[in-house]
Amino acid sequence: MGGANLEIFKFGMYIMFPIGWMYYFGTNLESRFTVPDFWPAPEKTHRIPFEREEMKAELDRLKAQRQERKARRLEELAQQKEREE
Repeated sequence: MGGANLEIFKFGMYIMFPIGWMYYFGTNLESRFTVPDFWPAPEKTHRIPFEREEMKAELDRLKAQRQERKARRLEELAQQKEREE
């Protein structure tokens, strides 16, 4: 059929094709596949509080936010009941 040379060629292709594919997509990734401004700047992301005072301030902020949403939701429910009557 094909002989030894064909088998050596096929073996070489089986080995070199994945290596070439990895080399093409694995080199120079920064310039080819980057999207500008994909990740937000560190100043614009959430900052995890580590100090006790920072944790307390964050908890107070979350509690105030939750209470504000609850008050707004109760107000909307009261308005809906008034409209129904």
